[in-house]
Amino acid sequence: MATLEARARPGKEAIPGGGCKLSLVTAPNPVPEELRSQLGLTFDAPPLSIPRRIWPVGQLVSEVRNHIEREYADVWVEGEVSSLRAAPSGHLYFTLKDGDSQLPVVLFRRQALLLRFRPDDGMQALVRGRISVYEQRGQMQLIAEFMEPLGAGSLQLAFEQLRAKLQAEGLFDAERKRPLPAFPHCVGIVTSPGGAVIRDILNIVARRHSALHVLLYPVVVQGETAAADVAAGLAWFNKTGRADVVIIARGGGSPEDLAPFNSESLAHAIAGSEIPVVSAIGHETDFTIADFVADLRAPTPSAAAELITEAQHKVEERVELLSHRLQRAMRYKLMQSSERYSRLSVEATFARLRDTFGRRQQRVDELRFRAEAALSLSLRRRAERLHGVTARLLRQDASRRLALVRDRLSNLDIRLARAEQAKLNFARARHNSSEGRLHSLSPLAVLGRGYALVFDAEGRLLKDARATAPGQVLTARLARGSLHSQVLDLDASETPATINHEISEDKKRQA
Repeated sequence: MATLEARARPGKEAIPGGGCKLSLVTAPNPVPEELRSQLGLTFDAPPLSIPRRIWPVGQLVSEVRNHIEREYADVWVEGEVSSLRAAPSGHLYFTLKDGDSQLPVVLFRRQALLLRFRPDDGMQALVRGRISVYEQRGQMQLIAEFMEPLGAGSLQLAFEQLRAKLQAEGLFDAERKRPLPAFPHCVGIVTSPGGAVIRDILNIVARRHSALHVLLYPVVVQGETAAADVAAGLAWFNKTGRADVVIIARGGGSPEDLAPFNSESLAHAIAGSEIPVVSAIGHETDFTIADFVADLRAPTPSAAAELITEAQHKVEERVELLSHRLQRAMRYKLMQSSERYSRLSVEATFARLRDTFGRRQQRVDELRFRAEAALSLSLRRRAERLHGVTARLLRQDASRRLALVRDRLSNLDIRLARAEQAKLNFARARHNSSEGRLHSLSPLAVLGRGYALVFDAEGRLLKDARATAPGQVLTARLARGSLHSQVLDLDASETPATINHEISEDKKRQA
């Protein structure tokens, strides 16, 4: 070892410790001239280099971690739980706070499953574990092995106390809360003008109710003056009366960020509002005093915008649905009409007319049958009444009445005879008509038009000339009488078309 004296050059600033005795380790390489000139030092002894130990970051952090884990292998730490996050792996990550200090804590899944309670933000807790360093971030943290609650944190305790007080005053009663207007013309929003909340609300309102007027009262939603600003905005809307409903909105955040909305003064301002108030603060799991006092609590600011436009949106959806249904019905009717028009023709029209006329005739026949049945029934009833009257006259022995009854009986006999004759004529006409139709369909009538039926010797009807042979005896049945003939020659070359042509020519000659 060599003892060296470091002196500062004139006009140069001495480095800390100038004039002191330095113990240096002798090095084989001399100090470069540039370094000595830069430091402004002169050395009485031969110049020596100062060794430096260079630590890699990972090695240094690992060395510190080993040292801390040895020194703080088992510690108990008390503080308030904040920023609790549950990972999908089952690990719990949170921060213990105490005044202005905070310590990150990790509770691994194996220890988290052994907890008999559910940690939450604002809870005062006592945690046992070991201090370590998270090498990837170079951050000190507490790896917890055991955790127990010590009671609610200061913010949570204040929240619970204020909620109990306001509930006792009746500010949370459902009877005090008013329903929202179904179709508001103007909605007032009390929130920060630069946040994402107002943009989300405007997007939803533009999509669901574009005619709704939105009036923004800009405030700060975090900090000591936030509660007073929000109360001032609510008072402004009540004073001007320009809004039908007011929304107090803020995005999510920690309990400290939402603390202004747990203010007693703001709660009384909401309760004293003459305009219905909707509270849309934080996320769905966040609850504030303003949520309990407001006329309606929305899970999120976007949900608040949907709630105030719900009735209008339903009406628009209903109108749009009916419009689509009407358009589909019109297109369907037009398609049906076009299809029916394309199917129309002269033959179809006449066929429809014939069907209509046939149905009318059928209706006439049906009415005639019903009239005949009614007449028969009436005649039977009159005959029964006649018998009854005759019996009563016979019992009363009144000659004058008897004569009158005889006259009526004669008239009824005449009408009955006429009805029977008419019915008989109708039946005879139907019989003649049926007989004529039957005669027109008789095979004998066909034979009367010049045709004949040819049978072989065994009485079988012949339809093909090839079924006969020369010399065979045949019997031909005519319209009147029969002929017996013998086949002289056979010609099976004639086709039905040829025969039809000859028949047509024969009919022309006869005509």
